[in-house]
Amino acid sequence: MRWLRWILAGSLVVFVLAALGFVLWALWIPAPMPEALAALESDEQVHVTTDPWLIFTPVTTPVKGGFILYPGGRVDERAYAPAAHAIAAEGYLVVITPMPLHLAVFAPNRAQEVMAAYPKVTEWAIGGHSLGGAMAANYVYNHPEPVDNLILWAAFPAENNSLADRTALAATSIYGTADGLATVAEIEASRALLPPDTHFVPIEGGNHAQFGWYGPQKGDNPATISREEQQHAVVEATLAALEGS
Repeated sequence: MRWLRWILAGSLVVFVLAALGFVLWALWIPAPMPEALAALESDEQVHVTTDPWLIFTPVTTPVKGGFILYPGGRVDERAYAPAAHAIAAEGYLVVITPMPLHLAVFAPNRAQEVMAAYPKVTEWAIGGHSLGGAMAANYVYNHPEPVDNLILWAAFPAENNSLADRTALAATSIYGTADGLATVAEIEASRALLPPDTHFVPIEGGNHAQFGWYGPQKGDNPATISREEQQHAVVEATLAALEGS
């Protein structure tokens, strides 16, 4: 029996080391760029709070609706602050939800908490970047009632989360033509998983990492447009989706 105890003890050590390695991998992420941190400051148009989520509230205009944004996998949620700030300045409550270990797969239903905290907001859109977008689609798949607008940034639903029959769901897929991680081929293949009238918005020359402000990303392609140009295109396409145009 002694050999069995040694095997069990060894297996436990391997499991603990593997779990620790995974946690360290998930937490080892690039820092948000200075532009992202600057966008966390309130101004005359947008009030920003950072607890329990990153919340961008319009100051000078009535709230038209809410937009919940799930961050990409192993991306600091603050990296999306510039886009969130710009969208909020146009009248939308924007909430970026931090995720456990920076992976939305561990909390795909976080949108439920956000909507419960803002009962006066009656129109909600949900979206996300990369893995965050896939988990936003997962939320819509499992909760068809609260959300009527899905906005994907370089993302697509999993095959077992098909939304193809959700004809009442407004959906927009925004993607970069130079993306090395959510490729054009993958975006095109995702058409079969989204409602038939989904609006696909290509950003010519845009890549994966420039959907946020966190620097380059392994496996991505170089963008042929600046981060500022891509961010402007992302914000404009997202606003068009929110406004239903």
